[in-house]
Amino acid sequence: MEIRQPMHPDNGRNLDTEGLRREFLIPGLFASGAVTLVYSHFDRIIVGGAVPTSASLSLEVKKELIGSDHLLDSRELAILNLGGDGSATIDGKEYSLGRLDALYVGKGARSVELASREARNPAKFYLLSGLAHKELPTTLICKDKAKRIKTGSPEECNARTINQVIHPDVVKSCNLCMGFTCLEPGSVWNTMPCHTHERRMEVYFYFDVRPTAVVFHLMGAPSETRHIVVRNEQAVISPSWSIHSGVGTSNYSFVWGMVGENQLFNDMDAVSMDILR
Repeated sequence: MEIRQPMHPDNGRNLDTEGLRREFLIPGLFASGAVTLVYSHFDRIIVGGAVPTSASLSLEVKKELIGSDHLLDSRELAILNLGGDGSATIDGKEYSLGRLDALYVGKGARSVELASREARNPAKFYLLSGLAHKELPTTLICKDKAKRIKTGSPEECNARTINQVIHPDVVKSCNLCMGFTCLEPGSVWNTMPCHTHERRMEVYFYFDVRPTAVVFHLMGAPSETRHIVVRNEQAVISPSWSIHSGVGTSNYSFVWGMVGENQLFNDMDAVSMDILR
């Protein structure tokens, strides 16, 4: 598991292109036949990917890294399948996960096994884990159970549907929130006008980005914005002091996930367009 350290905004604004990518971009989460995990000291979130092929994969972490025998001794976990049909087996109970189906796994689970139905069309499990203070039931959230919010407009090039998956209106969790947003054809902007949220950090994971397309992910303090060029199936860590927005060369989708002080989706500090620089 890779460890990422936190950073003060005054240091962030001095990074060059490679520095920004090294500190905040997470490429290569979906490696065939492997589990890939990144631990960020921003609110101690864990971001990961798992692509089981002919054999199942166990979600295990060395005790030296997390200080306990099992990953979820003091954590909760969100799993979102972005690939072919698969399954997650939690302490011996199997849950089927099709594309865009999710699973919330509560604190205290001992065993997490991930599998694909077909090796030639493997599942791609996107993983987010945050600290938890109590045990809550493991819950399957099929894609049609997500809370859908249509927002934006074609005129502003940001017509999109927000799908809230791990959210107080859908399933109980301790402090983890997660969902995914799909932009309509002809729309390229996400989360603009932008915002920060002092009480939470966020991670964006971009998917369904066309092979010939890129997304310019905007980050940094509102008056000191920077960008990172992001391609398909790459993530970006966003500290609480940073905006998080993006514009693509075509439409795309992205997973958003947050941990921090609360789960209030609208607890954000709006940034006026006239102060962006």
